Amino acid sequence: MIYERDKLIRFAHCDPAGIVFYPRYAELCNEVVEDWFREALGVDFPELHETRRLGIPAVKLEVEFIAPSRYGDVLTFRLSIAKLGSTSLHLAIEAVNGGKTRVRINLKVVLANLDTLRPTPFDDEWRERLAPYVSGSD
Repeated sequence: MIYERDKLIRFAHCDPAGIVFYPRYAELCNEVVEDWFREALGVDFPELHETRRLGIPAVKLEVEFIAPSRYGDVLTFRLSIAKLGSTSLHLAIEAVNGGKTRVRINLKVVLANLDTLRPTPFDDEWRERLAPYVSGSD
C-alpha cells in the first residue's frame, strides 16, 4: 500500500527563481510523514511525543532532484516503507506532478525514546500498523 498526500507549492517554498528551494523538500517530506502517522497509522505527533514519549528522528536523508517544481504546482507525495527494521523505517517518498516525478527521497528514521534518546524496537502493535505500507505487501 502507498500513502498519498497532495501538497500545494506555496510562495514560501520558492526561491527568487520561482522554483522550490531545495531544503523545502525536507520540510514537505516531514509534513507528509507527520500526516501519514496521523491519518494512516492513527497516532498524531502530539500523542507520539507527549503521551508515548517517542519520536522518529531522521538519521539519513537522500534526495534526488529530477525536475523543478514551481509556485502553484500541486505535488502528490507517495510514501511507502522500503525496509522495516527492528528500530528503524527506511521510507521511500516520491513527489509527482502531472504524471512526472519531480523528486525522490529516501529517508531513514529511528523510533527513539525521548527520555533516553535511545532507539526503541517497534512492538507488535506498531508492526501491524506499518505492515501494509512495506513495499511489495499489497
